[in-house]
Amino acid sequence: MSMAESLNVFGEPLQACSHDPVTGFFRDGCCNTSKLDGGSHTVCVELTQEFLEFSRSRGNDLMTPVPEYGFLGLKPGNRWCLCATRWLEAHQQGKAPRVYLQRTHQAATDIVPMEVLRGHALDVS
Repeated sequence: MSMAESLNVFGEPLQACSHDPVTGFFRDGCCNTSKLDGGSHTVCVELTQEFLEFSRSRGNDLMTPVPEYGFLGLKPGNRWCLCATRWLEAHQQGKAPRVYLQRTHQAATDIVPMEVLRGHALDVS
């Protein structure tokens, strides 16, 4: 299965989200996606403690290292590609982290309205 075209929410080339830690469904540093990515890991964010605790409360602990998978655990300030549905859930609970629109895949707008993403933008208004 091939990746969806690497374009951001503006239809421009998708910028990398993070190479340290390496993020993305494909672990390529970008919020790329494909039909294999059931979670749509397409929203590039700057993580906050509030969101990390929210995610853990929903059964996805992103803070605890899992060395056998090479996962060192995340901390506030890290950039990370989040599942669009989890980001939207966090938004609805008032716990969504800020978003890098130029680093967020256009597929995110299939789940999260653009105006909602724009309201949380770190990089453009």
